[in-house]
Amino acid sequence: MSRSLPKDIQGVLFDLDGTLLDSAPDLYAALLAQCAEEGVPPPPYGPVREVVSRGARAVLRCAFAHLDEDALLARVPRYLELYQQVMAQQTQTFDGVDELLAGIEAQGLRWGIVTNKAAFLTDELVQRIGWAERASAVVSGDTLPVKKPDPAPVLLACERAQLTPEYCLFVGDDRRDIQAGKAAGLYTVAVSWGYLDGGDPRDWGADRVVNHPAELLALLQREPSVA
Repeated sequence: MSRSLPKDIQGVLFDLDGTLLDSAPDLYAALLAQCAEEGVPPPPYGPVREVVSRGARAVLRCAFAHLDEDALLARVPRYLELYQQVMAQQTQTFDGVDELLAGIEAQGLRWGIVTNKAAFLTDELVQRIGWAERASAVVSGDTLPVKKPDPAPVLLACERAQLTPEYCLFVGDDRRDIQAGKAAGLYTVAVSWGYLDGGDPRDWGADRVVNHPAELLALLQREPSVA
């Protein structure tokens, strides 16, 4: 059963890739470079884009499906090197995200990031995008021994941003985001514009599904309840 929107919202936590940023073009460019190095035919963009939220191995599997898991794992470090070289070249915020973040800040609310991306990539990407001084908390996939769908990274982000979980939203484009947010006690919002991992966000049990960042901003800017 969906919860009601908190009356006194303190802030919003977001997943990064597929929710705030469309980073798939750079992740795909890194895969193309690795394919060229190894003489492997490059896969089409569509199937790669769909799985980028699953991480490097899922991306590599699009091109190296003939290899076993150990061989795929051995290629991850080189893939991440190649990605770091092109990171933020084609990555952009999704339409409406810049206005959403500005609107959150204009209301005096705090926002932060909880991602499964490794910290050495997250921190550099957030810096390049210009959010390092704006985000109240950034928790990466290796900040703790566990990552989403475990709620611990979400709770850590709340602590760092000085947010009370029950007065905070968690927004993401993957079922794991919703699972982590719900387990941490936050109001959960699934977005339909991200990568979705081939799924339907309406099936994830989120408290709300939105189709554009403007919908989320309108939710946050609702008229205060009359006592």
